[in-house]
Amino acid sequence: MGKNIVLIGFMGTGKSTVGLKLAEKLRREFIDMDKEIEKVTGMAINDLFRKHGEIRFRSEEKLMAKKLSAQENVVIATGGGIVLQGENIAALRENGILICLDAEPEDIYERVNRKKGTRPLLKKNLQVADVAEMLKNREPYYACADYRVNTSNKSLDEVVNNIIKYIRNKQR
Repeated sequence: MGKNIVLIGFMGTGKSTVGLKLAEKLRREFIDMDKEIEKVTGMAINDLFRKHGEIRFRSEEKLMAKKLSAQENVVIATGGGIVLQGENIAALRENGILICLDAEPEDIYERVNRKKGTRPLLKKNLQVADVAEMLKNREPYYACADYRVNTSNKSLDEVVNNIIKYIRNKQR
């Protein structure tokens, strides 16, 4: 079987949207890691954060990374903070190609503000400068990617086709 395609990147870069379309085009199963964690815990990510805190969420995330690394030939959309624990990346890399989705701070700001109530690590009065600062802090973590695609100013099809081209070239 083939390697998994693992999408990493900051919140609002399009991991779930791109992952779904990518899986469809490649005829692979799509797995949204946050949705899987919600199934296992029986609560929304936002509620898990609020009731049990970030440490519990990161623990669930670590277990899910190990579980999903055993899958084959699937497209996995991770949560934005999956990269904060090196063992998560090591587990997902075992049988995966890591693709980092990037976007400009202004685009992320606009995208996450559309889904404000579902983003547990966002302050209520988030500004573009806050997003830029968070991106800067996370940059060293996202450097682990095998390939990176900026989703700003690109259509969904352009992003997906860019990833498919990379994967096909890598498999040669």
